Amino acid sequence: MKRRTLLLTGAGALGVLIVGWGFMPPRSRLGHAHTLPPVDGEVGLNGWIKIATDGKVLLAMNRSEMGQGVHTALSQLVAEELDVPLASVRLTEAGHEAIYGNIAAFLGSVPFGPRDQQRRAFKFSSWVTAKIARELGLNLTGGSSSTADAWDALRLAAATARAQLLGAAALKHKLPVAELSVKAGVIHHASGALSHYGELATQAALTPPGDVVLKPRSQWTQIGQALPRLDLAAKVDGSARFGLDVREHGQVFAAIRHCPMLGGGLGPANVDAVRARPGVLRVVALGPIAGSTAAYAVVAHTTWHALEAAKALDVQWQPPPNGRLDSKAILASLESEARRAHEAGDGFAFLKRGDVKTALAGAATKLEAVYSAPHLAHATMEPMNCTAQVLDGHVTVWAPTQVPGFARDVAARVAGVAPEAVAVHVTYLGGGFGRRLEVDFIGQAVRIALEMGGLPVQLVWSREEDMTHDFYRPAEVAVLQGGLDAAGRPVALAITNAADSMLSRWAERVMPGLATTLDVLNRNAFPDGRAPAALFKRGDAPDKTASEGLFDLAYAIPHARVAHQATHSGVPVGMWRAVGHSHHAFFKESFIDEMAHAAKADPVAFRLALLEGLPRHQAVLKKAAEAAGWGQPLPAGVARGVAVHESFGSVVAQVVEVAKENGPRAKRVVCAIDCGTVVNPGIVVRQMESCIIFGLTAALWGRIDIVNGEVRQKSFPDHPLMALAQCPVIETHLMPSEGPPTGVGEPGLPPVAPAVANAWFALTGERRRSLPLRG
Repeated sequence: MKRRTLLLTGAGALGVLIVGWGFMPPRSRLGHAHTLPPVDGEVGLNGWIKIATDGKVLLAMNRSEMGQGVHTALSQLVAEELDVPLASVRLTEAGHEAIYGNIAAFLGSVPFGPRDQQRRAFKFSSWVTAKIARELGLNLTGGSSSTADAWDALRLAAATARAQLLGAAALKHKLPVAELSVKAGVIHHASGALSHYGELATQAALTPPGDVVLKPRSQWTQIGQALPRLDLAAKVDGSARFGLDVREHGQVFAAIRHCPMLGGGLGPANVDAVRARPGVLRVVALGPIAGSTAAYAVVAHTTWHALEAAKALDVQWQPPPNGRLDSKAILASLESEARRAHEAGDGFAFLKRGDVKTALAGAATKLEAVYSAPHLAHATMEPMNCTAQVLDGHVTVWAPTQVPGFARDVAARVAGVAPEAVAVHVTYLGGGFGRRLEVDFIGQAVRIALEMGGLPVQLVWSREEDMTHDFYRPAEVAVLQGGLDAAGRPVALAITNAADSMLSRWAERVMPGLATTLDVLNRNAFPDGRAPAALFKRGDAPDKTASEGLFDLAYAIPHARVAHQATHSGVPVGMWRAVGHSHHAFFKESFIDEMAHAAKADPVAFRLALLEGLPRHQAVLKKAAEAAGWGQPLPAGVARGVAVHESFGSVVAQVVEVAKENGPRAKRVVCAIDCGTVVNPGIVVRQMESCIIFGLTAALWGRIDIVNGEVRQKSFPDHPLMALAQCPVIETHLMPSEGPPTGVGEPGLPPVAPAVANAWFALTGERRRSLPLRG
């Protein structure tokens, strides 16, 4: 058989297998009773639920708690279906089985807009993506996806366990299941209380569940209620265990000094002198790990000794091989590249609708603007830290991480052991915002632990190291063009943005195997460099996050093109809260406001007309406008601005009242959100407030400046956060919905910057197109 025939035959067979596999339903996520190890008489009923001897419910928690309230919300789902009080649900660490992977996060990567969701292509892509995600089983907390991902899986797991427990009670008491009910974890009959869950668990594990039916909405008593958070008391009394709180027997402490120049290297240092300082045990040289810059780490008996010794290091740092980075030069290059790509029609077009070029040429009114956003740091309250121990061929990691599976992988690579030899214990996170999707600090801690003869070592980054060696939100420049007809209706919109790819850079650091696979596909499967190869070119694969919030356009504009031009600035970039939506909403909603002004139209009415056919979006915008008193007079020196944006499946509209106090000052924010079924309204309201404050901080002051290769901002004095006295009044309105839950932890952030900018224009007539708005 000739090689060509063999390849074609193999490819055909593979295609048949893939197509056949694509039509099979996704595998169950229920798991098995043996997935959860028995401890102290606990009995597993499936991969999510165990029952303790006292009748309490143990939930395998696969998501990281970083202040967003996910541990409470997911526990509410289980408590509802098992008919137990929320206080009866305890949490146990989930393992690394594929059932704990985050399918919803992958579904969020499908590149379609709100007007595409009835298309066959959208439904097929979502189906296949869900199946792939189920097989990969990648566990991450991000993309505002935790509740959406758990909505079906956890309710089904709890309802299945409930059915098994009822079946066990029926066998034990020789009664029909139909005559039994559950109240507060106790099986009841007309004759009275029979048994609590703990007395039935062993038999229930052997009892088939029969037909499992989820509770109807009319019977809910916990979903939809603002129940107190499970972690509230521990965070008030100080007993909550964050990464920095880990203390193990014999533990020592490490501090780190990276090369101050991003991408720079190590040089000679006064290691002997530092080693001779009081309390110091060792100095460890660290090469780049998972994208980190080279560094020295100092290990000592206390954090203070380690931090002070690290400051005393005198190093002849080596400059980066590709030259020293500069923010101003990067932004100038981005603008040049965005303009070039826009004029040439280059970049990867995520949206192509109609004939934009012709429509723009024939438009009665034409608009063009350039918008920009700087690099941004995450600035989590808890700086990067990780505790690691390497002992007898096994690695134990205690870390505040959003990606326990990837944490295990990097620990295994650094220590040279199999992943199965690594145990990862996830602590509370003192803020994540995407920074803890990275694993650099985990790899560093394991590398240091290798030098410590089996002692556990806690690596703590100082605030200065944290600020100057982040994986920043990319700087970006976008060129926007719009056209209106003679009646002031939008007929065309063209957007080209230039920026580094967040997803590609993150994948190279965290999933190096995937990046290598794509490189092999590019070089071997598509050696001639034709169009398909571009999709697999290492580091340049189309990145939905680089265009989200722009291409997934809700507005009904007949001719539109939205493209992203990938760049490689050399600055380490990564996911930031709300990812691409965080700055793209500013670009898009500000420019839509410009179009409304050019059309001499009211900004709310202008948007409502463009949202025809999307009742969800229209209802949210109307609610925010009505609650804010849109159109009603305001005190002198105050103006309103509006923005509406969909991200992570949720639609948010915000109206901001702004005054002039050394630049824009937000006085009041009215927020309306449709996030599907609300599991805990108190948590949703708090998250909207968190998003708005976080978003205002970034919109007004947030920036990272790189000069001569070094980040200028070192800590909060030169990277300010919004203070309590600067916070506006915030009002949140939750839209009623019977749809499945959608995102909450991020969708409240994107609209606030454009709403402030639009209010500033209404107040002063000045259009500010660059972030931060206060310079």
